[in-house]
Amino acid sequence: QLQLVESGGGLVQAGGSLRLSCKVSVHIVGSYAMGWFRQTPGKEREFVAAISGSGGGTNYGDSAKGRFTTSRDDAKNTINLQMNNLKPEDTAVYYCAIKWGSQATTVAAEYVTWGQGTQVTVSS
Repeated sequence: QLQLVESGGGLVQAGGSLRLSCKVSVHIVGSYAMGWFRQTPGKEREFVAAISGSGGGTNYGDSAKGRFTTSRDDAKNTINLQMNNLKPEDTAVYYCAIKWGSQATTVAAEYVTWGQGTQVTVSS
C-alpha cells in the first residue's frame, strides 16, 4: 500500500532553517513526480515545490523561490525540502504528495496520494 510519511517539522525562529523529509512506503521507480504543499486554517492548499520523476526538473512556488530547495533520493524512497531563511508567514502544515507521471506540476488535484502533514511554526 502506498503511503507517504513526512517528518522534520517543528518550531524555529525567523531566519532559521528546517529540513523536511517524506518517506514513501514503496520503491520509487523514478518515474513519478513528487510535490510539497502547505496549508493554514481557512485557506486553500498552496503549492510550495515539486520535483520531476527523474529529479532533473524542479518547480517552486513564488513564496519558496530562492529560499527552499527540494531533492529526491530514490534509493531511500525519500524526498526532502530544505527551507532556509524562514519567515513567520511560512507557518503551516506541510504535505508531500506523489503523482503519476514525471512532470513536476503545481496543481494539487493532480497528486493522488498525500502524507499526513507535518507542522512548521516560525516565530518572529
